[in-house]
Amino acid sequence: MQKPLSPHLQIYSPQLTSVLSILHRFSGVGFVLAIILTCLWLYKLTQGESAYLNFCDWMEQGFVKFIFYLILASVYYHILNGLRYLMWSLGEGFELKTVYKSGWSVVALTIILLIITVFFI
Repeated sequence: MQKPLSPHLQIYSPQLTSVLSILHRFSGVGFVLAIILTCLWLYKLTQGESAYLNFCDWMEQGFVKFIFYLILASVYYHILNGLRYLMWSLGEGFELKTVYKSGWSVVALTIILLIITVFFI
Protein backbone atom coordinates (compact mmCIF):
# COMPACT_ATOMS: atom_id res chain seq x y z
CA MET A 1 0.00 0.00 0.00
CA GLN A 2 1.38 3.38 -1.01
CA LYS A 3 1.27 6.43 1.19
CA PRO A 4 -0.66 9.36 -0.26
CA LEU A 5 1.56 12.00 -1.85
CA SER A 6 1.27 15.64 -1.01
CA PRO A 7 0.95 18.04 -3.96
CA HIS A 8 4.13 18.20 -6.01
CA LEU A 9 5.34 19.74 -9.23
CA GLN A 10 3.17 17.63 -11.55
CA ILE A 11 -0.04 19.08 -10.10
CA TYR A 12 1.19 22.32 -8.55
CA SER A 13 0.64 25.41 -10.67
CA PRO A 14 3.58 27.83 -10.32
CA GLN A 15 2.64 31.33 -9.27
CA LEU A 16 4.57 34.53 -9.87
CA THR A 17 5.58 34.77 -6.22
CA SER A 18 7.00 31.24 -6.07
CA VAL A 19 8.81 31.56 -9.40
CA LEU A 20 10.40 34.87 -8.39
CA SER A 21 11.41 33.41 -5.04
CA ILE A 22 13.15 30.47 -6.72
CA LEU A 23 14.79 32.82 -9.24
CA HIS A 24 16.06 34.93 -6.34
CA ARG A 25 17.92 31.92 -4.98
CA PHE A 26 19.38 31.11 -8.40
CA SER A 27 20.37 34.73 -8.93
CA GLY A 28 22.33 34.55 -5.67
CA VAL A 29 24.50 31.95 -7.37
CA GLY A 30 24.91 34.35 -10.31
CA PHE A 31 25.97 37.03 -7.84
CA VAL A 32 28.69 34.72 -6.49
CA LEU A 33 29.86 34.03 -10.06
CA ALA A 34 30.06 37.80 -10.64
CA ILE A 35 32.24 38.17 -7.55
CA ILE A 36 34.51 35.34 -8.73
CA LEU A 37 34.76 36.89 -12.20
CA THR A 38 35.63 40.27 -10.67
CA CYS A 39 38.32 38.67 -8.51
CA LEU A 40 39.73 36.90 -11.56
CA TRP A 41 39.76 40.19 -13.46
CA LEU A 42 41.60 41.91 -10.60
CA TYR A 43 44.05 39.01 -10.33
CA LYS A 44 44.83 39.21 -14.04
CA LEU A 45 45.30 42.94 -13.63
CA THR A 46 48.06 42.28 -11.08
CA GLN A 47 49.77 39.76 -13.39
CA GLY A 48 50.81 42.32 -15.94
CA GLU A 49 49.65 43.75 -19.19
CA SER A 50 49.82 40.57 -21.30
CA ALA A 51 47.81 38.50 -18.78
CA TYR A 52 45.23 41.27 -18.54
CA LEU A 53 44.95 41.61 -22.33
CA ASN A 54 44.58 37.82 -22.66
CA PHE A 55 41.75 37.95 -20.12
CA CYS A 56 40.11 40.81 -22.03
CA ASP A 57 40.39 38.83 -25.27
CA TRP A 58 38.80 35.82 -23.54
CA MET A 59 35.95 38.02 -22.28
CA GLU A 60 35.26 39.23 -25.84
CA GLN A 61 34.39 35.73 -27.11
CA GLY A 62 30.71 35.35 -27.98
CA PHE A 63 29.85 32.52 -25.59
CA VAL A 64 31.75 34.09 -22.70
CA LYS A 65 30.01 37.41 -23.36
CA PHE A 66 26.64 35.65 -23.30
CA ILE A 67 27.46 33.98 -19.97
CA PHE A 68 28.66 37.34 -18.63
CA TYR A 69 25.36 38.97 -19.58
CA LEU A 70 23.43 36.16 -17.90
CA ILE A 71 25.48 36.69 -14.74
CA LEU A 72 24.89 40.43 -14.99
CA ALA A 73 21.13 39.88 -15.38
CA SER A 74 21.15 37.72 -12.27
CA VAL A 75 23.00 40.44 -10.34
CA TYR A 76 20.47 43.09 -11.44
CA TYR A 77 17.57 40.80 -10.58
CA HIS A 78 19.00 39.84 -7.19
CA ILE A 79 19.53 43.46 -6.18
CA LEU A 80 16.09 44.60 -7.33
CA ASN A 81 14.27 41.63 -5.83
CA GLY A 82 16.31 42.07 -2.65
CA LEU A 83 14.93 45.59 -2.38
CA ARG A 84 11.46 44.13 -2.80
CA TYR A 85 12.14 41.66 0.02
CA LEU A 86 13.48 44.50 2.13
CA MET A 87 10.19 46.35 1.73
CA TRP A 88 8.39 43.19 2.81
CA SER A 89 10.63 43.03 5.87
CA LEU A 90 9.44 46.53 6.72
CA GLY A 91 5.85 45.29 6.47
CA GLU A 92 5.02 47.01 3.18
CA GLY A 93 3.59 45.66 -0.07
CA PHE A 94 1.75 42.53 1.06
CA GLU A 95 -1.49 43.26 -0.76
CA LEU A 96 -1.90 40.74 -3.57
CA LYS A 97 -2.15 43.47 -6.23
CA THR A 98 1.02 45.13 -4.90
CA VAL A 99 2.90 41.81 -4.76
CA TYR A 100 2.21 41.15 -8.44
CA LYS A 101 2.91 44.75 -9.42
CA SER A 102 6.26 44.77 -7.62
CA GLY A 103 7.14 41.33 -9.01
CA TRP A 104 6.53 42.33 -12.61
CA SER A 105 8.34 45.64 -11.96
CA VAL A 106 11.43 43.73 -10.82
CA VAL A 107 11.36 41.59 -13.98
CA ALA A 108 10.84 44.63 -16.24
CA LEU A 109 13.56 46.70 -14.57
CA THR A 110 15.99 43.77 -14.80
CA ILE A 111 15.39 43.54 -18.54
CA ILE A 112 15.64 47.32 -19.00
CA LEU A 113 18.92 47.53 -17.05
CA LEU A 114 20.37 44.62 -19.02
CA ILE A 115 19.40 46.23 -22.34
CA ILE A 116 20.93 49.53 -21.26
CA THR A 117 24.12 47.74 -20.23
CA VAL A 118 24.40 45.65 -23.39
CA PHE A 119 23.64 48.36 -25.92
CA PHE A 120 24.74 51.62 -24.31
CA ILE A 121 27.68 50.82 -22.05
